[in-house]
Amino acid sequence: MWQLLQFPLCPFSRKVRLLLGEKGIAYEPVRESPWQRRDEFLDLNPTGQTPVMIDAERHVTLIDSTVICEFFEETVTKNALLNGSAVDRAEIRRLVVWFDNNFYSDITAPLLHERMIKRIVYRQPPDAKVLRDAMKAAVGHLDYIDYLLDHRTWLAGATMSLADITAAAQISVADYLGGIDWKSHELAKRWYIGMKSRPSFRQLLAERMEGITPPADYEKLDL
Repeated sequence: MWQLLQFPLCPFSRKVRLLLGEKGIAYEPVRESPWQRRDEFLDLNPTGQTPVMIDAERHVTLIDSTVICEFFEETVTKNALLNGSAVDRAEIRRLVVWFDNNFYSDITAPLLHERMIKRIVYRQPPDAKVLRDAMKAAVGHLDYIDYLLDHRTWLAGATMSLADITAAAQISVADYLGGIDWKSHELAKRWYIGMKSRPSFRQLLAERMEGITPPADYEKLDL
């Protein structure tokens, strides 16, 4: 069986887990705290980043969330999430990069650093200005999601795709850390409620990061 090295608030691991759930692929989640810089983990992935997937029986190691997702897109035909024409797939990939890079750097990464890493590793309080800036940036990104959904059924087009999974993974971590305000973003909120309602999301919503409690409405489907 596949093993997925990850931790509960890794947005890239969540992206992989959502795809595996949609495709019905069995795996064993294995807790890995990359900030600990374990030698055994660095031997697997010198960047020291999660997720990493391992199939020990076949001696296969997969690194990087997009690489992992595209591997399973190529090898498991059920519930294709990178589909359509070449132009359609290019738009899906564009949005995957947007949320993995832009949303992560503007919102998820600073929230993780201030609310998780500082607490667990450095035993320091968060910087209120950094938190405010991240929440302000989240408003702009939700505006963009509203714009996309005003023209499309799903983020990248007519069907759910890897773009929706990538965005939902990032947003779910930011939401856990209190960085999302859904006011004035009805389209984005309705889309995210739909994503949260999917069976692939259930295990993620039930998990908790030690010492960090999510907002009361984190698991609710009415926001």
